Amino acid sequence: MNRKPEVLAPAGSAESLKAAVRAGADAVYLGAQRFSARAGAANFDPEGLKAAVEYCHVRDVKVYLAVNTLLFDSEMNDALALVRGACALPVDALLVQDMGFARLVAQRAPELKLHASTQTGVHTAAGVRALEEAGFRRVVLARELSLKEISEIHRECPGMELEIFVHGALCMSVSGQCYFSAMLGSRSGNRGLCAQPCRLPFAVPGGTGHDLSLKDLSLIPRAAELAEAGACSLKIEGRLKRPEYVAAATRACRYAADGKPVPQDLLNSLRAVFSRSGFTSGYADGKRGREMFGIRSREDVAGATGEVLRGLRTIYTKEISRIPVDFLVKITYNKPIKILASDGAGHTAEAEGPVPQRAVSRPVSRELCERQLEKTGGTPFYARSVRCELDEGLSVPVSELNRLRRSALSQLERLRAGRPPVPFAEAGVPEPGLHAAGEFCLRASFADGRLPETAKACELVYVPCTVDPHRLSALLEDGFPVAVEIPRGLFGLSAAVRRRLELAKSAGVTDVWAGNLDGARLGLDAGMRVHGGFSLNITNTESLEWYRAFGLSDTELSPELKLSQAACIGGRLPRGLLVYGRLPLMLCRNCPAANSERGCLHCKTAPELTDRRGIKFPVQCRGACSEVLNSVPVYLADRMEELKNLDFGLLRFSTENPEETDKILRAYFSAVSGHPAVRENGTFTRGLYYRGIV
Repeated sequence: MNRKPEVLAPAGSAESLKAAVRAGADAVYLGAQRFSARAGAANFDPEGLKAAVEYCHVRDVKVYLAVNTLLFDSEMNDALALVRGACALPVDALLVQDMGFARLVAQRAPELKLHASTQTGVHTAAGVRALEEAGFRRVVLARELSLKEISEIHRECPGMELEIFVHGALCMSVSGQCYFSAMLGSRSGNRGLCAQPCRLPFAVPGGTGHDLSLKDLSLIPRAAELAEAGACSLKIEGRLKRPEYVAAATRACRYAADGKPVPQDLLNSLRAVFSRSGFTSGYADGKRGREMFGIRSREDVAGATGEVLRGLRTIYTKEISRIPVDFLVKITYNKPIKILASDGAGHTAEAEGPVPQRAVSRPVSRELCERQLEKTGGTPFYARSVRCELDEGLSVPVSELNRLRRSALSQLERLRAGRPPVPFAEAGVPEPGLHAAGEFCLRASFADGRLPETAKACELVYVPCTVDPHRLSALLEDGFPVAVEIPRGLFGLSAAVRRRLELAKSAGVTDVWAGNLDGARLGLDAGMRVHGGFSLNITNTESLEWYRAFGLSDTELSPELKLSQAACIGGRLPRGLLVYGRLPLMLCRNCPAANSERGCLHCKTAPELTDRRGIKFPVQCRGACSEVLNSVPVYLADRMEELKNLDFGLLRFSTENPEETDKILRAYFSAVSGHPAVRENGTFTRGLYYRGIV
């Protein structure tokens, strides 16, 4: 097995932080009151964050600050101010999703370690390499990876630290690729405010009625396998969970990381305090399907009895003595009593008492000194050794030895809490100037290779990279400006996609669409022009500029932006927006149809999810994943004059028939030429372009 992996615990509150540390965590991750992906947790104000860092550092526990939401231009200075304060403490690493923000942090605090949040959605070696090139020291890999896939990433990227979720909630969607909560209620999961619509009733034919709800993950007893696969850190999900849950999961993980069997009663208590019909290891084992689905049942709730909770509280009610201390006691004639305490990490504290008196009856002994100095209970320290320099015949009250011990250990705590700050260069964020857009044009994406003649007028036409190369050649020869689209779900498909890109190039295709870092890196490695997709989640100027430097030719902006926000994003990279189509609300490695009696047939049955109001959401298999599409398409043909400072608009066709596709294309071409379309009578949405997100 590799070196012992780190046990990384969630700290959504001060009590949960204490529970994590006392249960044996090597590190904790927490959020401030803004810019955290768990905005609903108690989180930490500046004073609370300072106290948390000091508490952890005294106990040799690392602190990772999560600033892992998407940011708007207007928030960049406030987010950097938060980082400035974090550098002064200092925290041990910063957990980040937004690539533009990561760019700014790297410029101002190059010594601060950057960890890439699971919200980046990275799940291939290509994506990990891209993050490593960007200066990240660690990546939190997507939860959907198997042990085999993690091992392959580790083998190809041996210099990158891999953080793996070992226990906690599983979202149906790949992290960072879910827009369900935003579209249904303007509460963006990418902004830390997910309303968890996946736990509500959504049904596929033959399903259970909760076909977006997965059981919680639990791989704690398999810590050795994860370490062997390349995990340097075992991460427990749960910043919104109660301290008893944190304590139970952390203590269980501690056992496993140390190579010890996890007591069954502890595992039972962990399941009792929180589960959704039990746990699953499906993704890790490469076994997806119905057995992974589950809900929080009445029996699950009833398991968290008062007795169970009281039992778990005993894990963290008392301080754990985890830091070894070497004591030196000096009791000599005509000199003040001295006790020195050293922690082996370069810190030494000294406590000085009165000059000892000659003993009338019982002089102080080596045994007495050792006995009193070993009484470190209630502190983070334990006496590893006690050396004594004693002159004979002297008397020292036991109370004085105790006082000096307490004083020395208190000093040692302060010394350990105080660490040099991480340098931070003061520099404001440049005001983004307005983008000078070129002539506006249209692009279109098709779920298959069938294209209407009207598509020839598009600047680019995206088709799946799986389209036969002979078909690609024929389309190019027929005058279609064809580019290929890399699937957003690339689990296990990197090698196949590389081959497909080479075949596409041989057919004459020069351009590729990529919706994540994994695909973008593959496209650039293939020597193709890469066009970024909506799912890169670009919401600010700095992110746009980061992707320009990365090598993109242009990109779509986030569909979570309002039109007014999109218009104000600066930078030099050409940009566009989705102007028509059913927005993919979820990217799911475990297809919702897998929870039906028939199982997933790779969408041969064209499954639909139906919510409790009877609204239907189409599901399509694309690549190694399924996409849950919005119930209605975005439609802006009658609002095209309101698109400002954009270079192109994208139309995504998914469920439309040829007649519908042709009609929609004609309406948009008419609108672009200055003849706005008549508002459609059918059902559609304006997306988030006017109402925005929280």
